[in-house]
Amino acid sequence: MGGIEADLTVVREDRDSFYIVTGTGFATHDFDWISRNLPEGARAQLTDVTSGSAVLSLMGPEARDILARVCPDDLSNEGFPFGTARRISVARCPVLALRVTYVGELGWELHMPTDVAVTVYEALMQAGAGLGLVNAGYRAIETLRLEKGYRAWGADIGPDHTPVEAGLAWACKMKSGIPFIGRDAVAAQLAHGVKKRLVGFTVSDPTVILLGRETIFRNGERVGWLSSGGFGHTIGHPIGYGYLRNPDGVTDAWMALGHYELEVASERVPCHLHLAPLYDAGNAKVKA
Repeated sequence: MGGIEADLTVVREDRDSFYIVTGTGFATHDFDWISRNLPEGARAQLTDVTSGSAVLSLMGPEARDILARVCPDDLSNEGFPFGTARRISVARCPVLALRVTYVGELGWELHMPTDVAVTVYEALMQAGAGLGLVNAGYRAIETLRLEKGYRAWGADIGPDHTPVEAGLAWACKMKSGIPFIGRDAVAAQLAHGVKKRLVGFTVSDPTVILLGRETIFRNGERVGWLSSGGFGHTIGHPIGYGYLRNPDGVTDAWMALGHYELEVASERVPCHLHLAPLYDAGNAKVKA
């Protein structure tokens, strides 16, 4: 009970209209789960609009300046704050812009009808030509999200992990008293503690390759394995995330007393434990 069923973005477009964005490979899973959990008798309809939409993500410190060259709308931090969505015009095309990020930088997800995607893309590339704009693939996204400490559903989080165990209890609305599926499980863990917690690791040797599934040792004893791994090109170190497990409970004090190693290619490598993001922990860049 209390596991994480999905990692998605919900935009409230109107009082009773919502736009849901999920990962590329999880649409079927999330559509099914939401459908099965609609309240009985509710006048609610769930529609998959994926085929009619395209998404371009414009991310980086120059994102606002680039977008402003092809968009007449207010893109200032005051007019378009982080965590909000607006309908704007980009290259005279209709766009639903979401100011969110999975890479830890200033930016927007730009959602648009499929038939205008090429027009918007070409306009953005031309506008950003002198500001360092380049195409980026998923491996670039992966290294950036590792540095920022963003969790990946299916690896770091999922139905077997609760928000408390994953360090995401801040995202649960516990003070409002509003019921939600799994609330009691989350409340119990907040009150009594947990037996596993997701943490980050870095390795000083930049030649070490972390891929995930490497065994974690604490004071010479196996206490878990990495759920994901990669290299942080900004910080210059290999990065891994994994759950520390202890049947007697995982507390801050217990973690602080440990000396940690990772087993990489049958060799134990010293590593450093981290509980905060390795990049822009205060979210200054995201909210700039």
